[in-house]
Amino acid sequence: MQESSKSVCDRPIFTEVFEKHAIAIRNFIYYKCGDKEQAEDVMQEAFIKLWDNCKKVLFEKTKPFLCTVANNIFLNQVARKKVRLEYTRIAPRNKNTESPDFVLEEKEFMDTLQNAIADLSEAQREVFLLNRIDQKTYVEIAEMLGISVKAVEKRMHNALKQLRKLVKGI
Repeated sequence: MQESSKSVCDRPIFTEVFEKHAIAIRNFIYYKCGDKEQAEDVMQEAFIKLWDNCKKVLFEKTKPFLCTVANNIFLNQVARKKVRLEYTRIAPRNKNTESPDFVLEEKEFMDTLQNAIADLSEAQREVFLLNRIDQKTYVEIAEMLGISVKAVEKRMHNALKQLRKLVKGI
């Protein structure tokens, strides 16, 4: 039986894994939820699970493990939020008491852009943001999501096609 050359249970190796993958995992979740704090929390929870299961995870499989765990944590949070929202209806609060013209125009533009990105399917939004914001290649995205490069290309094509329609009026 061959053993991995590095053990994730060793603190220096774990630190190396954290430094290498933390930002990518955080951004991966941020592109799903749009909330930096939530993405940071999910990323930290994923690394805690990696530490708790370090004897079961091969060094070479740490990134796919972290992506899977982070995605599962995020999906569980979404499910809990849906349940809470179903039973509570909170009136939206107006956070903007001041409304200068430039702030209003900027807000309208950002809302339009965010809505256009939000209108993409989750798969399209993930691929679009990973490629355009995080500068990941299609090969890296495919590895991260566990899909083929062709699937990434198709998702990106459909995302760009839909964004062109939605952002046309800007």
